[in-house]
Amino acid sequence: MAAKNVIEFTDGNFETEVLKSNQPVLVDFWAPWCGPCRRIAPMIDELAEENVGGAKIGKVNIDENQQSAINYGVEAIPTLIVFKEGQPVQRFQGIPAKVRVQEALDAAKA
Repeated sequence: MAAKNVIEFTDGNFETEVLKSNQPVLVDFWAPWCGPCRRIAPMIDELAEENVGGAKIGKVNIDENQQSAINYGVEAIPTLIVFKEGQPVQRFQGIPAKVRVQEALDAAKA
């Protein structure tokens, strides 16, 4: 599914892994049938590799984990949300520039 540093978030572990995380978390809401989601997958993998120890990077398959998507008003995919201290602080829909996503993560680390 994803690179070794990309965590698979589910409805079952979302609270523990994302909301109670002591570091910023980037959540990629995606689905296997979504072309744009597949196009940004390498970027997500790179961000996970480049932020080891500073932020968690993971994906939620919305087909298998609909409640998490509903809870955060995900109406189109891909949607990326940066969480800090359990709260969404930045949202991207579609295919954002990697630099913009990294800037959002850096801001959440501060």
